[in-house]
Amino acid sequence: MLGIAAVALVVWLGIVLARDGFWLTRERDTVDLPPAPLHWPAVTAIVPARDEADVIAQSIGSLIAQDYPGEFRIILVDDNSSDGTARIAADAANAAEAAKSARLTILSGQPLAPGWTGKLWAVSQGIAAAGDAPDWLWLTDADIAHTPDTLRTLVMRAVGERRVLVSLMARLRCVSLAERALIPAFVWFFQMLYPFASVNRVTGIGAAAGGCMLAERVALERAGGIAAVKNALIDDCAFGAMMKRQGPIWLGLTDRSVSIRVYDDWGSVAAMISRSAYAQLGYSVVALLGTIVGLALIYLGPPLLTLTAQGYAQMLGAGAWALMAMAFQPMLRFYRRSPLWGLALPAIALFYAGCTFLSAWAHWRGRGGMWKGRAQAALGA
Repeated sequence: MLGIAAVALVVWLGIVLARDGFWLTRERDTVDLPPAPLHWPAVTAIVPARDEADVIAQSIGSLIAQDYPGEFRIILVDDNSSDGTARIAADAANAAEAAKSARLTILSGQPLAPGWTGKLWAVSQGIAAAGDAPDWLWLTDADIAHTPDTLRTLVMRAVGERRVLVSLMARLRCVSLAERALIPAFVWFFQMLYPFASVNRVTGIGAAAGGCMLAERVALERAGGIAAVKNALIDDCAFGAMMKRQGPIWLGLTDRSVSIRVYDDWGSVAAMISRSAYAQLGYSVVALLGTIVGLALIYLGPPLLTLTAQGYAQMLGAGAWALMAMAFQPMLRFYRRSPLWGLALPAIALFYAGCTFLSAWAHWRGRGGMWKGRAQAALGA
């Protein structure tokens, strides 16, 4: 047991000290924002939407209300919805003042093309419709609502820092018990995999958050267009890596863009996690087994040793558990959750391990990456 305790403590020291301080949540859209540009470039927002009747009015309304000094248009691609998504979006535009309601164009999406995921196929149609008019493309999801100054600040950072991509990790809804227990950890685990400080360095890794991405159109064309990642299930990170090869990118936390998708029970959160978990492992059984064993050692080992072991093994286990809880605190503060959730991180990690296995199980059954009636993970296998 002493060896297990020592390994767990060393791993947690490495996580805290050697992952670009991901857990400190320092990369935020309010920090070091450049001044306004002398010229505001033309921007077109592309919104793919499939059966989003519950959220589309608020999402489109927030885009129409953007306080942006430059030319700004919105293209909603209705991806074969069956619930009146396009009609509700049109009603939201009609309710706005005339000058701003004219910003919205609604396209009826074509049937899904072979080799594409549904979202990216819809995005590609929106980009094609935008043509060469915009300097920048704002790729945003139908379940994200933005404050009126969101686009303005995105452009300020993109132009002021000469980034080819600026992306915001939207604040996810955190209201139900399942959301309060699991959502902060979702963002925390994402940052562990893709430390934002590394993403924001010229020589670091590439990643993005798909709910809100402002991409330079010319750089995207240079990269091969959206078709270059057409079958990526984790499309935002694939997109971020692709764009980073074209120039500097930036990714940060925000309060300006918020998810309005409701995950009101444990099953809906589990479905969200498992949709792409196995894809993150490259559809590898070996990686799956290694991940589950690793999570058990790193997350469950410390509290079990603290509660059942004695002597040095107990002390080392308690030290690892304390480091784990400490590293979770900044994210808990960002989501305004009790610091006591830090002690529950081992149980939360166990839930995520189960979701990862469920993701693999769904893939093996031909139902991987299920979203809006489409099993998409098979495309990435």
